[in-house]
Amino acid sequence: MSSFRRDFLTKPIFSWARGVLPSMSDTEREALEAGDVWWDADLFTGNPDWSKLLKQAPATLTGEEKTFLNETVDELCAMLDDWKINWEWRDLPPEVWDYIKQKKFFGMIIPKEHGGLGFSPYAHSEVVRKLSSRSLVAAVTVMVPNSLGPGELLMRFGTREQQERWLPRLADGRDIPCFGLTSPEAGSDAASMIDSGVICKGTFEGKEAVGLRLNWHKRYITLGPIATLLGLAFKAYDPDHLVGNQDDLGITVALIPTDLPGVSIGHRHLPAMQVFQNGPNWGKDVFIPLDYIIGGKERIGQGWKMLMTALAAGRGISLPSLSAAGAAYAARTTGAYARIREQFGISISKFEGIEEPLARIAGTAYLLDAARRLTCAALNEGHHPAVISGIMKLQATERMRIAIDDAMDIHGGKAVIDGPQNYIGNLYRSVPVGITVEGANILTRNLIVFGQGAIRAHPYLLQEMNALGEEDHAKGLDAFDDAFWKHVGHSVATLFRALGRSWTGGLLAPAPDAGAATKFYRQLSRYSSAFALCADMALLTLGGALKRKEMLSARFGDILSELYLLSAALKRWQDEGRQATDFAALEWCMASGFRTIENRLAEILANLPNRFVAAILKLVVQPFGARVLGPSDRVVHECAQLILEPSAVRDRLTPDLAHVDDDGGVARLEKAFLLVTGAEEISKRMRAAHLHDWQEAVKRGVITQAEGEKLKATHEAVAKVVEVDDFAPEALSPIYKKPNVRQFFQELGEQRAAS
Repeated sequence: MSSFRRDFLTKPIFSWARGVLPSMSDTEREALEAGDVWWDADLFTGNPDWSKLLKQAPATLTGEEKTFLNETVDELCAMLDDWKINWEWRDLPPEVWDYIKQKKFFGMIIPKEHGGLGFSPYAHSEVVRKLSSRSLVAAVTVMVPNSLGPGELLMRFGTREQQERWLPRLADGRDIPCFGLTSPEAGSDAASMIDSGVICKGTFEGKEAVGLRLNWHKRYITLGPIATLLGLAFKAYDPDHLVGNQDDLGITVALIPTDLPGVSIGHRHLPAMQVFQNGPNWGKDVFIPLDYIIGGKERIGQGWKMLMTALAAGRGISLPSLSAAGAAYAARTTGAYARIREQFGISISKFEGIEEPLARIAGTAYLLDAARRLTCAALNEGHHPAVISGIMKLQATERMRIAIDDAMDIHGGKAVIDGPQNYIGNLYRSVPVGITVEGANILTRNLIVFGQGAIRAHPYLLQEMNALGEEDHAKGLDAFDDAFWKHVGHSVATLFRALGRSWTGGLLAPAPDAGAATKFYRQLSRYSSAFALCADMALLTLGGALKRKEMLSARFGDILSELYLLSAALKRWQDEGRQATDFAALEWCMASGFRTIENRLAEILANLPNRFVAAILKLVVQPFGARVLGPSDRVVHECAQLILEPSAVRDRLTPDLAHVDDDGGVARLEKAFLLVTGAEEISKRMRAAHLHDWQEAVKRGVITQAEGEKLKATHEAVAKVVEVDDFAPEALSPIYKKPNVRQFFQELGEQRAAS
């Protein structure tokens, strides 16, 4: 029976599919093969196994990691003055650089056997998160050597000799690493790089050797201006066939000590006024031996796959950690500021127009940290989920942007006027950097999340593609026959799942017993089946053309992203003991995510080229249209309240941020916040008596003298928070230091005063 099916049903489909299968570049294939799949594969089935998610052990820290975070990182944070770093020194001060090296911040991920700290991905994430809440420059400086760079690549792919030589030097800061990937000509399209390495014979350290003669131009390289060891991506060529029979060997990565002849280190870039070390570099006829290739001669041409494998982990840690910190920082500071700031005689937190962005900030902080923790839990167990890492980088940085914009709007002039007391402005300026690096978000959203996810995470699609690409026709047909009919059965089952779950509003969808959150699991099961069915039909009707339908691909990617992020929020609520006081944040996340999913489904169905299939799908998955409108006014109000009072829930939403005991902007804010909330009952009695002067209230017996003194201290603390910095003219511009300029402006001021 199976041979009949194969020969008479599958064979013509197989022949047709081989003819229409679009060609795949080497870089595309290597990107697909990098990393692995995890919970994203469950979501793609259309029937996620919730018990698998709930059994996942939460990410935790060892005792050593906790000590480092609570002592060493706190000590570093105390050394950081963000205003001076950015506006006076334009760099980290020497004592900070020394401390970072001494305490092995650059070697967090390097194993102890090579002199590093041997920390887990979660510990790496926690360190970056805390540093980000104090100084973005310090956070970026620390996170880059522990993310995509020579250390990560050496650990995964380096030879034993390379690891023993370089890792101890990277761990203790004797060598400062950077990685050169981005070229002016290529940008996100690494396949277009023109940086080259030609295999030839040359002289290295006085001895003749077979090696590479390198020529390159890289830019946007973080730590580049001070790096002593450059990881370099280039295209290798072997015109004289010294190592094989091919001329073009492909993208390769090698280690380049920056003191080699021909290496030129450029001046510094200034990325959005962020002063972490970043700049261009060049190489002209730089000769290195073959054993400087990471992994040795055997790894020639494998560079892109190596980079994508490393990025599959790094993208899930660095920028998501920074973004989660940014959202939590915005929640803590903006909630406090809204609570203490008054307009028209009442706290601005009472205005519904303020509650809406406050709820959005609080909900975003809850969601991003939930997703960060879940992703780190997977990384801790050795997974390298490439699609999820792409989701995290894209969604975390985009949502941080929204949270910081909301924080700026609520703070108003307080966040606009720069100075040492402005604790939001620099974070606002830094957002475009996170959006741009490690793969521009537009590219990630339109091409990568669903483009890679549809192939990697789908239960059968990659098997079918591999079968179609098999050189042995008979072997390929057998493999395709097996995968194709399993795919057909899966699609039929998904069709009936989606039909039943959509028409019953999710009542028939599976869900664990999760108390008040059970209904949310049912809806995610419903949306997962709808997503899986629509994705299958889009792939069936569009085939390889789907990757050129970027707007459709982006909408599918948005749904997959929401499914993952909302799963993480549910997992967090479960892991934290189903805290009833946190439920408003969970409700806000779910309602917001469901709205996005339903809107994207409606947009897909409205734009799918095959209108007959679109009509059938609409009848199956969205018979009543997009009906979720987002969080209700009640949910918005309750979610906003979570960050407006000192409480355990506020602390859970904003954990482990850097709180330094000084007179900086955040310290002043925290002090005023505690005083205002502590004096609330006193203020109520004053308002009830229609009094504004506390001394008058004391005279009339409305409040006691002690209560009056408390109100006075509160008002003074609030005034210190609300005030903004100003500067003498000569402090802002050197032109004012010239005597004739000072005299000119002085006379101008006198003329204006006289008139």
